[in-house]
Amino acid sequence: MGIWDSGRQPTPWQRAFVIASTLFVAALASPVVGQETQPPVLEAGTLPDSLKVDGILDEAAWMTAPTADAFAQTDPAEGEAPSRRTTVRVLAGTHAIAIGIVCDDPNLSEIVSFSVRRDAPLNNEDHVRVVFGPFLDGRSGYLFAVNPSGARYDALINPDASENADWDGIWEAATKRTLTGWVAEIRIPTQTLAFKRGLHQWQFNVQRRIQRLLETDRWAFPARQYLVTQTSRAGLLTGLPVFSQGLGLSVRPAMTAGGGVPAPSARLEGDAQPSLDVTQRVGTNVLASLTVNTDFAETEVDTRRTNLTRFPLFFPEKRTFFLEGANTFAFGLGLEQDIIPFFSRRIGLINGVEVPIIAGGKINGQIGDTNIGGLVIGTNHTSGVVSQASRMGVARVKQNIWNESWVGAMATVGDSLGRSGSAMGGVDFTYSTSRFRGNKNLRVGTWGLLTARNDLHGDRSAAGLTVSYPNDKWEGLLEYKRIGSNFDPSLGFVPRPDVQLINIEVNNHTRIARGPFQQLTHEFQPFIATDLSGRWESYRIFMAPLNWRFRSGDRVEFNVNPSGERLVAPFTVADATIPPGSYQWRQYRLELSTAQKRRLYNQFTWWFGGYYGGKLDQTIWTGAWNPTALFTVEFTGERDMGRLPTGDFTTTLVGNRLRINLSPDLSISSYVQYDTDSKSVGTNSRLRWTFRPVADLFIVYNHNIRSILDRWQLDSNQFLVKVQYALRY
Repeated sequence: MGIWDSGRQPTPWQRAFVIASTLFVAALASPVVGQETQPPVLEAGTLPDSLKVDGILDEAAWMTAPTADAFAQTDPAEGEAPSRRTTVRVLAGTHAIAIGIVCDDPNLSEIVSFSVRRDAPLNNEDHVRVVFGPFLDGRSGYLFAVNPSGARYDALINPDASENADWDGIWEAATKRTLTGWVAEIRIPTQTLAFKRGLHQWQFNVQRRIQRLLETDRWAFPARQYLVTQTSRAGLLTGLPVFSQGLGLSVRPAMTAGGGVPAPSARLEGDAQPSLDVTQRVGTNVLASLTVNTDFAETEVDTRRTNLTRFPLFFPEKRTFFLEGANTFAFGLGLEQDIIPFFSRRIGLINGVEVPIIAGGKINGQIGDTNIGGLVIGTNHTSGVVSQASRMGVARVKQNIWNESWVGAMATVGDSLGRSGSAMGGVDFTYSTSRFRGNKNLRVGTWGLLTARNDLHGDRSAAGLTVSYPNDKWEGLLEYKRIGSNFDPSLGFVPRPDVQLINIEVNNHTRIARGPFQQLTHEFQPFIATDLSGRWESYRIFMAPLNWRFRSGDRVEFNVNPSGERLVAPFTVADATIPPGSYQWRQYRLELSTAQKRRLYNQFTWWFGGYYGGKLDQTIWTGAWNPTALFTVEFTGERDMGRLPTGDFTTTLVGNRLRINLSPDLSISSYVQYDTDSKSVGTNSRLRWTFRPVADLFIVYNHNIRSILDRWQLDSNQFLVKVQYALRY
């Protein structure tokens, strides 16, 4: 039975796809307003060696530097003058770049600034964002952000303008509150950045958020449909000198010591291990890295989740060595979590158990218009987990073409389990423009992959096509993926092979000039999965007839979701087994959230309705309390109650995190989790002290207890101390 059989009454998902396709074409044909404008320009002043980063712009160099203050709103009144003035100055020297930003705001008591810790998400607080595009290619860059309390956030900018927030660069920032607002002063060593040699101008942009007004002001291209991270829509920073990175060599030795009880009834074990990370700049825009006896003691534990599907859950990478330069290995457009050709958690982790990394090397960067990336890792054997050592590698090359597009290839070799003949190769092409029909974003991408391993036969390929129209008022998406029955990349993540996936999204965002509502969002997103012969396996029609944000920042959303699953084998959820058969049901969601500008933020979500021939009620409560800048309490809870013909089940998941934010360089966090599936409580407590910009101290304590025969018993614990220091030459 094919996907579009004739002679039958159209099913709900068939009707949904026809409607969504019609809306998608209508969105592409929506009227175009505006025309091409020239990017604004800011000239950098000269950075003196004596500059002190203290949040006080009193040096003579700041007084004489050119100023940029022609900001405009992106929200809530696109294109209009900001309600508060923002001025920006930049100083550049041989070894560093400094940015000074003055944010006028006479209502000091109403400034929203809770976070102090490093890498805090600042989206829901007052803050400024600074973007650099040092390759002048419109596809890459760096993002630095600071809030009035001095919290620092940094990220790499991916080719699709998304942020890799897990990158940590070495830089300084200080803020100062004044009688008329607040000031941010930032200094970034050129050794922290990769850039194209010989350029005397970079792409540059600055954006300010005034949270209580839900206002966003931007210097260059302040149109809602453009992200500040789109370096193709940035201004220009000119007058840059010839930068020096010295030898470009960084040597970071580290020592980790500690011990604990690894399992119930086990003896106390202790150990001390040195590790070494070395990086070398090859020119100004390629970075080579070496890691020896790699240690990940400071890595946060995974957040526990409840799985109500028949497919494995995705958990993101959190280890620093793999996160640095991760955007280099991004492949294809629109793959998301359906296919990840290179998933670094396949290296050094097997079924959640850590496997020692003996050594590894990595290279990534840009040579002309060509982006390159390579990684080679050797892992050791681990008793009871993997019986032999393994060597694995990945290579990526991507050629920039035209103004914003690229074509590339990727290959991987090796297998963490030691299976022989493991390899994968693929090519991808993405056409990207921010000038479609004048001033709209459009991306069209296609890709193909092929795997090999001695135990794999038959259809080992995967391919896809994506058309994306990511704009402000109208968003459109059309995706198709075909994954072969034996497509199983040893270093990749593929939760669902032997399938065709089709997804269409049409979303509308309408802003209201007056009244209690600021934005009305309506979403229509049908999805279907079929087997390779076209017979349906899953479908879901996500509809949001109501997703409205109030002018206060509060939000209410209601969804209707017709869904279906055709099971050829049973699967188990909690204590209930669902037998094979065809199931169709309808789910609903009600979600209420308060404005995150408040010290106490809450979001309540209630899913209710059908589920595999029965009923499912899922309640989720998340929130955060910021009583002072010193303390933050984050909480989440989930309870799932299923009533099925084959049995009932109830699962509970609770997580709470306490953060003590002593300063941007000294923070303590403790994360406690409990779930009824494992019947265990886990605590991960971590102190991080950046006592110098190049040096860190971590103190970590993990404690796990489990309910066995209605008695709480020790499952495991671990206490670790790690010190690392980077020597830069």
